[in-house]
Amino acid sequence: MSKVRTRFAPSPTGRMHVGNLRSALYEFLIAKHEDGDFMLRIEDTDQERFVEGAVDIIYRTLEKTGLKHDEGPDKDGGYGPYVQSERMKTGIYMKYAKELVEKGEAYYCFCDKERLSSLKTEVVEGKEIMLYDKHCLHLSKEEVEANLAAGKPFVIRQNIPNEGTTTFHDELYGDITVENAELDDMILIKSDGYPTYNFANVVDDHTMNITHVVRGNEYLSSSPKYQRLYDAFGWESPVYIHLPLITDENHKKLSKRSGHSSFEDLLEQGFLTEAVVNYIALLGWSPEDNREIFTLDELIKEFDYHRISKSPAVFDYTKLKWMNGEYIKAMDFDAFYEMAEPYLKETIKKDLDLKKIAAMVKTRIEVFPDIAEHIDFFEELPEYDISMYTHKKMKTNAETSLEVLKDVLPLLEAQEDFSNDALYATLLKYVEEKGVKNGYVMWPIRTAVSGKQMTPGGATELMEVLGKEESIARIKKGIELLQA
Repeated sequence: MSKVRTRFAPSPTGRMHVGNLRSALYEFLIAKHEDGDFMLRIEDTDQERFVEGAVDIIYRTLEKTGLKHDEGPDKDGGYGPYVQSERMKTGIYMKYAKELVEKGEAYYCFCDKERLSSLKTEVVEGKEIMLYDKHCLHLSKEEVEANLAAGKPFVIRQNIPNEGTTTFHDELYGDITVENAELDDMILIKSDGYPTYNFANVVDDHTMNITHVVRGNEYLSSSPKYQRLYDAFGWESPVYIHLPLITDENHKKLSKRSGHSSFEDLLEQGFLTEAVVNYIALLGWSPEDNREIFTLDELIKEFDYHRISKSPAVFDYTKLKWMNGEYIKAMDFDAFYEMAEPYLKETIKKDLDLKKIAAMVKTRIEVFPDIAEHIDFFEELPEYDISMYTHKKMKTNAETSLEVLKDVLPLLEAQEDFSNDALYATLLKYVEEKGVKNGYVMWPIRTAVSGKQMTPGGATELMEVLGKEESIARIKKGIELLQA
């Protein structure tokens, strides 16, 4: 068998959609699992949709995610150019289109917009499409040459027979057969001389020796036309792998409106690249066991495209957040702090030990923007209701809490060493003398110094960071509220 060669062929139309990134990831994994080559090809023939800077986004995304391409516009492997608009200048698409014309598998069409608008339309998969009536197929060779000599605008169309069937094989869906009568004579070369996406795709995949074509299953309906092109040229078809649709939680196609449909959206929302790649790998593929956390190298080793599902994959934002939290917990602290520091500084303006605060929240957040809600009380004590002092499990209420705060206030005022360990030792001594459980004492203190139901650290940890003066001021405030 020839060396496995896959290609990621994005159009530079903006941010990289999660579905595109999944295609790139699967193509990368299929190639690398077999020690093959992974190629980057830029498909920019649709000039109307071209977005300035989008090519940079493609490169940046592949670099960040670790999907290192072996060939591409920046790495010539002998199959270039790797940008379709540059390939077009070589005349490759027109050459192959004319070859099909010579074989009777394609023909020149000179119909103007007026005539085309008068043709019948048909609804296919919810879209209204025009079915061409093969009018120009019947032009004589002399008529065609006269029109070309006169400079009459034309397109080149694929000639699909009205009778019979076309069959192609997909690795997930098996053999798929369609009636030729259902297939339209699609345009191969547009009136501006550019190839259509569908035609350029086939020519490029063949001439670049691509062995496996991975794309979304929305292209299943176009695949018979691709197959007919391969057959018309006498070329061997690649292995087709059509991926399941990615939907949102409501089972609708994942769209920009979801707010997390692109890789850059997710990075801006505080997700780690490694977690996003890991999660996207599981959108349609599953390993033999129920394992969920994979490094990229582990994915390369484990990935078997035969285990890709045909069922739509639901993009579960909550599940992604959980996975991201697992990655954050496993992070080296220095790397974590580097990413957390901007969020810490945005919330806390006081001169506090941000590293200690970061250590407290590291195991409690799922995405970096979560940091603010966990630490905002360090900056300023929020207003809170005294009902928070009541805790059934700790057996505390407003009355017992007032007593504890009054008792510990002089102890804390006398305390010189305000480190976590020293504070804990002092309060533990009080707990033992009182003959109560730790929570009976620690809960009221933690409530007083934080004003929050949930905090990233215990009472003594919080007081160490806040410092003696601020901690005592907050305990006095708690006493005042409980006495009111």
